[in-house]
Amino acid sequence: MADAVDVPIVNLLSDRAHPLQALADLLTLRDHLGRLEGSRVAYIGDGNNVAASLAYGAALSGLELVVASPAGYELPDFVLDRARNLGGSIEQVTDPYEAAKGADALYTDVWTSMGQEEESAARRAAFAGYRVDDELLAAADPNACFLHCLPAHRGEEVAASVIDGPASVVWAQAANRLHAARALLADLFEER
Repeated sequence: MADAVDVPIVNLLSDRAHPLQALADLLTLRDHLGRLEGSRVAYIGDGNNVAASLAYGAALSGLELVVASPAGYELPDFVLDRARNLGGSIEQVTDPYEAAKGADALYTDVWTSMGQEEESAARRAAFAGYRVDDELLAAADPNACFLHCLPAHRGEEVAASVIDGPASVVWAQAANRLHAARALLADLFEER
């Protein structure tokens, strides 16, 4: 698209990236933690488009990111390489408790994204040990927050007690999607 037009192109969501979500995530983390640089975020689940964009955002902002995924669902090597080339501290592990240890924030996404419905049974089996529940949240920093890009499946990738509990910042995160989009568009219009 960028080759065909002379106006900025904004990727709102694709199979490989979700950059506007990452902007909202960074805004939410900065608001909640007071800083980005040096904070540790544990992303628990599928190394999908959300995780990829978060990896790039983390690299550019100084966040330490640890992604815990089951075998076969990790971030692609090209994402890890690019994030590291941007200066990021990105680690890929299989143990969600290793990722969560001392984290300032836990983040997850649905186990089955749009267009993957035929894989849902296999994905539920693969991700069974990756639910963000009270026990996993307790492995993080005592003041850790919880993020999810929504919509969520309570009882699947996240326990209701976590997403609806005091650590959850998902509604602020959702509201920050609007603020992030407005800021991006304002920046693009200023440049033109």
